[in-house]
Amino acid sequence: MENGLENNTIYLTEMTDGFLMDIHGYASNEEVCKYQPWGPNSIEDTKTYLKEVLADVMKDKRTRYVFAVVEKTSNKMIGAGELFHVDYANKNGEMGYIIHPNFWGNGIATQVAHLLLDFGFKKLKLNRISATCDVRNIASEKVLKKVGMIQEGLLRENILLKDGWRDSFLYSSLSRDRMTK
Repeated sequence: MENGLENNTIYLTEMTDGFLMDIHGYASNEEVCKYQPWGPNSIEDTKTYLKEVLADVMKDKRTRYVFAVVEKTSNKMIGAGELFHVDYANKNGEMGYIIHPNFWGNGIATQVAHLLLDFGFKKLKLNRISATCDVRNIASEKVLKKVGMIQEGLLRENILLKDGWRDSFLYSSLSRDRMTK
């Protein structure tokens, strides 16, 4: 795997079939899926998701990088981080992260976001990385602010959830912003 996708606490690695039950552990949790258009997953939903992720790895020109977040002390997968909609012509991408609730409140999502930004800017040579979060997801918004992303605006009713339309905050970071920190 690419160098630099780790720190003292976690490392990010390509997904494998062996992560199926770990993924399902958080993807089947109602609280984890609260602000997402998917889930809670059945085991078949999770298998389909993992199959799609593994197919993306095989593409010549990847536009999606999904990494397992592995805690170093236990060597257990505790979440996922993703760079997606990678547009090499315009040097743009989007990022997202999801952490098992047993690890919420420990700064793991912030660490994942830092590693994804570094990967996108340094390895993929992107100029801009954006992220969105449900306006009600205060914890996720705090992560985006902690990693130095700038709020660009509000996307009104941009995602349809089970309980209705979701408004999302839009955040971004530019490579030059990251290099000055």
